[in-house]
Amino acid sequence: MNEPHTTAPRGALRRTLDGLYDLGGVSSAVCLVAMLAVIAAQMVARWTGTIFHGSAEYAGYLMAAASFLAFAHTLNRGAHIRVGLGLTALGRHRYWGELFCLIVGCAITCYVAWFAGRLVYWSWKLGDISQGQDMTRMWIVQMPVAIGAALLALAVIDNLIALLRTGRDNIVPEDLAEQSHAE
Repeated sequence: MNEPHTTAPRGALRRTLDGLYDLGGVSSAVCLVAMLAVIAAQMVARWTGTIFHGSAEYAGYLMAAASFLAFAHTLNRGAHIRVGLGLTALGRHRYWGELFCLIVGCAITCYVAWFAGRLVYWSWKLGDISQGQDMTRMWIVQMPVAIGAALLALAVIDNLIALLRTGRDNIVPEDLAEQSHAE
């Protein structure tokens, strides 16, 4: 049921979804570079005796954004820790194990995405600001986390639908993903 992944031609919807997941991965990398810049600026500020208000908070916001934005991309590249040994041990019942995991994952990720979106909404509606001296509007820094959570929920739903339709998910190991992008 779970044949090796091939590099078959991809449809427009598949390319769009994979593009969204890749955009999340690139956005995550940008957040990591921005976090490096904030930390470097904080170090320079310390050395020069200058005050950089909110630098620790900004680094934390960027770390949360980088983590959540990368989740969907990482899932479809097979880089998340999965219960592969357990699924392999299921043998011919692997499909049912994958189905169970994706259903549970779908419920959890949709729950997280829903509440992350609500958090952004209520922070915006209430005018919530950070408690540090930077006075950052919280909905702005919560937005990338909500977007990343929604992307992950979409990726899990996408994999669940693929499993139900074709008998296998869209998770492609990194070496095969690089090979299909090169063609």
